Amino acid sequence: MSSNTPPVAKKVPTKRTHHGDTVIDEYAWLTDKEDPDTTAYLEAENAFLKQQTAHLADLQEQVFQEIKGRTQETDLSVASRKGAWWYFTRTEEGKQYAVSCRMPADGDAPPEIIPGVRLADEQVILDGNELAGDNAFFSMGTSAVSPDGTMLAYSTDYKGDERFTLRFKNLETGELLPDEITDIFYGGAWSADGSTFFYTRVDDAWRPYQVYRHALGSQEDALVYEESDEKYWVGIGLTRSERYLVLGAGSKITSEVRILDATDPTGEFRVVRPRTTGVEYGVEHAGDFFYVLHNENAENFELATAPLDDPGTWTPLIAHRDDTRLLEIDAFSDHAVVHFRRDGLTGLRVLPYSADGRSWRERVEASERNAYEIDFPEPLYDVNPAGNPEFTTRRLRLAYTSMVTPPSVYDYELDTHELILLKQRPVLGGYDPGDYEQFREWATAEDGTRVPVSIVKRKDAAKPAPTLLYGYGSYETSIDPGFSVPRLSLLDRGFVFAVAHVRGGGEMGRRWYEDGKLTRKRNTFTDFVAVARHMKATGWSERVIARGGSAGGLLMGAVTNLAPEEFAGVVAEVPFVDALNTILDPSLPLTVIEWDEWGDPLHNPDVYAYMKSYSPYENVDGRPYPPILAITSLNDTRVLYHEPAKWIARLRATASGGPFLLKTEMGAGHGGRSGRYDAWREEAFALAWIIERGTA
Repeated sequence: MSSNTPPVAKKVPTKRTHHGDTVIDEYAWLTDKEDPDTTAYLEAENAFLKQQTAHLADLQEQVFQEIKGRTQETDLSVASRKGAWWYFTRTEEGKQYAVSCRMPADGDAPPEIIPGVRLADEQVILDGNELAGDNAFFSMGTSAVSPDGTMLAYSTDYKGDERFTLRFKNLETGELLPDEITDIFYGGAWSADGSTFFYTRVDDAWRPYQVYRHALGSQEDALVYEESDEKYWVGIGLTRSERYLVLGAGSKITSEVRILDATDPTGEFRVVRPRTTGVEYGVEHAGDFFYVLHNENAENFELATAPLDDPGTWTPLIAHRDDTRLLEIDAFSDHAVVHFRRDGLTGLRVLPYSADGRSWRERVEASERNAYEIDFPEPLYDVNPAGNPEFTTRRLRLAYTSMVTPPSVYDYELDTHELILLKQRPVLGGYDPGDYEQFREWATAEDGTRVPVSIVKRKDAAKPAPTLLYGYGSYETSIDPGFSVPRLSLLDRGFVFAVAHVRGGGEMGRRWYEDGKLTRKRNTFTDFVAVARHMKATGWSERVIARGGSAGGLLMGAVTNLAPEEFAGVVAEVPFVDALNTILDPSLPLTVIEWDEWGDPLHNPDVYAYMKSYSPYENVDGRPYPPILAITSLNDTRVLYHEPAKWIARLRATASGGPFLLKTEMGAGHGGRSGRYDAWREEAFALAWIIERGTA
């Protein structure tokens, strides 16, 4: 087959019958990853894509050089203190991966560390470049230093399938221990004395369901906990105080927490409160009591306290508010910080308290009376606590960004209320935030709901302008106003960039999420179309290119079925476009867990009919569709490669318009290429395609 000719996928009719409905899926054969015909088809699609986009090579290279030229390649993170050490990472020009380092700590203020200059007392913990070697893909699953700072647990993945191998390194001698544990999941936690490491394993459906205990030097690990309910994930962590191990089990709507004294790693975990369907909670240790953040009779969550000897008894501290979604609580020795969301923006609330002889309950109640919020000047921004591993500190580390302000790291001085800028990501090439402006607008959905839209453009850009409109809208995940170096390549070419904060996300609180899931999922799609139309009707946009990934890829597929005429192009990355077939198959990764998000079409005919009404693959028709670029990875364990492969095959066979292009990364996972230069090239490719669609 010539690469000038669009690949034509063979049709092998496969019948599927559910709830009396018989459907023919002619491309189901593409689900067989081991079938040579599948590989041949994907490679033919890649060859066709290469031919169809060959004329963009110069533009892609130009955009890549712009991204590279704006990035300080030899750079480092701000050091975070943990115990006797300052921890930080370096990146070096020409190298794909970061280098993790540390140096002895002295005082609360982070040391001045110079990019590219190694210090005499600097210790390299892990060099990602050495670990990656010549492998085409490399990813870290965990990197955890023991509480006493002497041991490192780290895990690696060389395929992109998110199955990691766990190793241990003695940081005092540099020795790599013989202990090696394969096929584990992300994360893990040390016991207080650093003798034991806890980790999780996944089942065949890629669900983390087991927690194991590994004693260093042991040949056999102990199973600590196994979750039998297929809707629940498990995870394990160590509190900031290093006093408790926390084992969490949670579905999309329910959680259950177990705790164990971290000094007794072979002990029995105790349940904080047994699971109750629909109740989510998390526990944070605060010295002589626990904070509990929960949603029992509190849709947007409330903050409670509980005694150490009775953690399941909760006393309200910050009551539920309809306009404020409480996101998380970070506890320290003499203060706590609440991360919240209000009016579509994030914020921080500080609760100060002191050990002055009063009971912990009296001190905590006084802390809420004396609480205050930290103010930020921009109309759009995103802020969150970041890099605060030390339990006893008078500084709060926070991360701040906006659509025009590069990611910035601050220390907030609790005694003086001073914000100290420690680092703002350098943007080379003369970037001036004063050349750009950001806006918040509100589009009206078809049911009258006001949908927030975040917009950024160059001040001198003409209107209407080609527009890249981004959306996600699932799992209560919020796409907050943030900065992007690659995005500058669009803005400086006169583009407008906008984020549609559609229902199904969390931008406007828990109700916003609830109104975009299950049998209200259609709101996610109609919101996005309403925003696209708003951008045109109000003079912002002329040609709108839509972009989204994963569940946002489902959004892309759905809106092209709903209103293909509204979009000049669509970029769908690792797109969840064969949603109905996937959620019908409980043997596939994550399916049963996902029933709380989408519904259970296998056992509920109403859910089946509703999902069939919007699932992108099921609803392709013969209308003219915009050009579509679908990007996927062969080893993706979350959204399997065959979803976009089947979708593109059906589009090409059924719809008019296009072209419809499929790009399959044959050696990566859900996040795409792993090295930073490779990732920049992939982004430059997508941006070159977007630029052409916006200016065609």
